[in-house]
Amino acid sequence: MRKIIFFAAALSLCLVGCQPKQGDKVIDKPEVQVTDGRFTPEVMWSLGVMGEYAVSPDGSQVLYTLRYTDMEQNKNNTELYLMPAEGGDGVRLTTTAATEFSPVWVDNDNIMFCRGTEIISMNLKTKKESKVAECERGFEGFKLAPDGNSLVYISTIPVERPENINKLFAGLDKTTGRINEDLMYRHWDNWVDEIPHIYYVPLQNGKALMDKAVDILDGEPYETPMRPWGGTEQYNYSPDSKTIAYTCRKKTGYDYAHSTNSDIYIYNIETGETSNISEGIMGYDQNPVFSHDGTMIAWESMERDGYESDKLRLMVMDIATGDKVDLTENFDYGVSGISWSNDDKELAAVVMYRGTLEIFAFNRETKGVRQVSAGMHDVNGFQMNGNNIIATQVSIQYPATLYAYNLDEDKSEGKKLSTFNDDVLSQVRMGKTEPYWIKTVDGKEMLTWLIYPYDYDSTKVYPALLFCEGGPQNIVSQFWSTRWNFEVMSGAGYFVIAPNRRGCPGFGMEWLEEISGDYGGLCMQDYMSATDYFADNFKQIDRERIGACGASFGGYSIYWLAGHNYGVKGYNEGRRFKAFLAHNGMFNFEQQYLETEEMWFDNWDLGGPYWDWNNPQIKKSYANSPHLFVDKWNTPICVIHSEFDFRIVASEGMAAYNAAQMRHIPSRYLYFPDETHWVLKPQNSLLWHRNFIDWFDQWLKK
Repeated sequence: MRKIIFFAAALSLCLVGCQPKQGDKVIDKPEVQVTDGRFTPEVMWSLGVMGEYAVSPDGSQVLYTLRYTDMEQNKNNTELYLMPAEGGDGVRLTTTAATEFSPVWVDNDNIMFCRGTEIISMNLKTKKESKVAECERGFEGFKLAPDGNSLVYISTIPVERPENINKLFAGLDKTTGRINEDLMYRHWDNWVDEIPHIYYVPLQNGKALMDKAVDILDGEPYETPMRPWGGTEQYNYSPDSKTIAYTCRKKTGYDYAHSTNSDIYIYNIETGETSNISEGIMGYDQNPVFSHDGTMIAWESMERDGYESDKLRLMVMDIATGDKVDLTENFDYGVSGISWSNDDKELAAVVMYRGTLEIFAFNRETKGVRQVSAGMHDVNGFQMNGNNIIATQVSIQYPATLYAYNLDEDKSEGKKLSTFNDDVLSQVRMGKTEPYWIKTVDGKEMLTWLIYPYDYDSTKVYPALLFCEGGPQNIVSQFWSTRWNFEVMSGAGYFVIAPNRRGCPGFGMEWLEEISGDYGGLCMQDYMSATDYFADNFKQIDRERIGACGASFGGYSIYWLAGHNYGVKGYNEGRRFKAFLAHNGMFNFEQQYLETEEMWFDNWDLGGPYWDWNNPQIKKSYANSPHLFVDKWNTPICVIHSEFDFRIVASEGMAAYNAAQMRHIPSRYLYFPDETHWVLKPQNSLLWHRNFIDWFDQWLKK
């Protein structure tokens, strides 16, 4: 899930930035001086954030977007940059108060991109811009046909109310009331007032003939790409530019809320006919990619309906025969971001693998698998030009940066290409990261990252923070984030303990699935095992100054741990943890089941609705609801929640905070009336981080 959480954040920021207001200033790269080497939230927000990128047809240049933030304006915007593919400094191509996004190469000298409600073309030699297309509802991205004669763009259509409901609003243009008679009326962080569709439009002399644009799902009330994560990766042209493969879950309302069954559809541009090529596969099917010769198509495919964290298989179909092959049948890990080799004999993909995200290659004929990249990093995505690979890469110690690989390499660490953050990062001392394999209560091995304080001195003793991952089926990898940033915690003077507890992908399907239906079981024991291991074996960690933090399922973990933080041997007062912080966590399972929007999630993970008490799985799951253990709470807790989190609604956080107050537990409530499951606005984020550090300093540094 983490990769699609990044996309959602980028999209939200993009859509805000695309509509500049009169008087908005262009945001430039700030000048930063770090005097003490400490990596702070302020330093973090000064860094450039690389987003989308595209490799030129001849492979010699890379076009990419870079976002900077102005904290005083409380906004950011994104500009286009160009750099040599062999590496070096980028050259800025745009300077506007708007946001440029969705960069696309036309040829080696011309590019296209989105800006607000327009698609723009630019000649790289003259820097002259021309308008290609304009759409009143705006664009969310586009792709250019291989023959250059058309493009397919994403825009939205309004969701129409039924006529019997619509008539009730007659003459009430100022009402804010909403009437719903079905489910999925809101999703993650938005009311479902509009849905995305993809449109085909021909080009003539470099201009889109918008009066001839065709809605590929004309008259269908379904979304493509799928909300909230999908983008242009969910559709692709065939090499001959005659057909378009796209992802769609053709369901609405109750059916949509209970199913993950999406499919791959092929749309014939000439006839307008559509066919479903993944019919009968019951889970997510997404992100189709044609082979270079056009005879095959590959996509990511899940087997089971309702299980959003099922293994993403690498499915390949012969278009002529319809025969399908799973290239990952004997591979215990999922794939994402598929790309074909130049000769179509191999496919490359990103794999969550034992604590990192790496590029793997899959042989189409032998089903052989080999690892292309390896190291203390995450490859978040890549593009291929021949067998050359340009990848976006992060680690706990650095944000998104461009790296180069080659498909023929074996476990390569890659070559760093981009330099835009080097001047700031060279001024800070990052806390080192070490991997540890820890024995669990049932004798298995669990990878746990230990991040050291930035000013680590082996003769000193430091407080520590246990990080509880969300998801619940998310990997604790070498990720970089502007919310849960381990180096900010390190810069504040803490050790960070980050376990890949039960349920984290990248360690095989058995490990991944041991969390479903057992939220209060081995996954919680894993957190305790990791904490005890470092408290017992690292004299530099003060066992009496350990806190715990987390969001989403990690927030649930904090609430659960708060109710089981007593009678622990080896710790003063029997308390393993001396302070807690929970962000947007589940507190009351019965209420959560009826408040969330994606019903398939709780149906799978909890076993179904709480009123089905004859089901033993239901009894087990709901018996681990944190609100049932509030009588055992004995530790200071900070609760953070946001109003526009429709996944885990704000009442969950308010209830947890109120419970702590009524129990006279030292507690704090940070509430954001304008944020979602994430905290995206710059000043809100800075407040979030300052509060985080202040809270733990208050209880762990006395």
